[in-house]
Amino acid sequence: MEIVALLFLGLIQGLTEFLPISSSGHLVLFGNLFNINETLFVSIILHVATLLSVVIVFRREIWQMIKHPFSTQSLNLYIATIPTCVIALIALPIAKISFSGKFLAISFLISAVLLYFAERKNNLCYQPKPISKKEALIMGIAQGLAIFPGISRSGATISAGLFSGADKTQSAKFSFIMSLPIIILSLAMEIFEICVAGTVLTVSPIGLTLASLIACIVGILSIKVMIKLTAKASLKYFTAYLVLIAIVCLIVL
Repeated sequence: MEIVALLFLGLIQGLTEFLPISSSGHLVLFGNLFNINETLFVSIILHVATLLSVVIVFRREIWQMIKHPFSTQSLNLYIATIPTCVIALIALPIAKISFSGKFLAISFLISAVLLYFAERKNNLCYQPKPISKKEALIMGIAQGLAIFPGISRSGATISAGLFSGADKTQSAKFSFIMSLPIIILSLAMEIFEICVAGTVLTVSPIGLTLASLIACIVGILSIKVMIKLTAKASLKYFTAYLVLIAIVCLIVL
């Protein structure tokens, strides 16, 4: 039964990571419903799986950044990562508590409000700008605040880009790329803490491996869908969904 639940979580992670509806929030919600142990660890591993999705889809952009570490996009990534790390380290103790699901409904509603006002801002912006150092900094701060499950990382960063006047599609692409160093650092920290504490993990390794594979494959498709959606669709549909899932959390958790 646990393996089936993990496979479902892998599917959920792949579907929701690149949509502005908080994949971590969905993992906490369904993890609680399925009584999955080590929710935070499972969440980080599945985020690493979707990180591979980003690497596969944006392999050319990432390779260019590796070849040219002082290019504009590389510098923007550094600028975005620094405030994220600072905020995440400060908020980490509280964020770990939130993985119990106690604040999930509130966090989903915060994401809904961000998307609602970001869409309104985008409709008023007739000449969107490319991602600059200023936009990268603002998006990095937003990413740090999205450490709490239920506050969508992609939703917060894309909204931050739109609030600062950046192009919606460019904000989405940069949002996906800027997740790379943070997910890698999160995995390293979690493994370090597990080793130091001597924690024995009870989650099924086979189930988690298969779930990661599903998350990666579905994540590739989700990235491509989200890029198309940001160019054409309104964020208000995601806003409505987040309000609905917040109500569900209030009922079941």
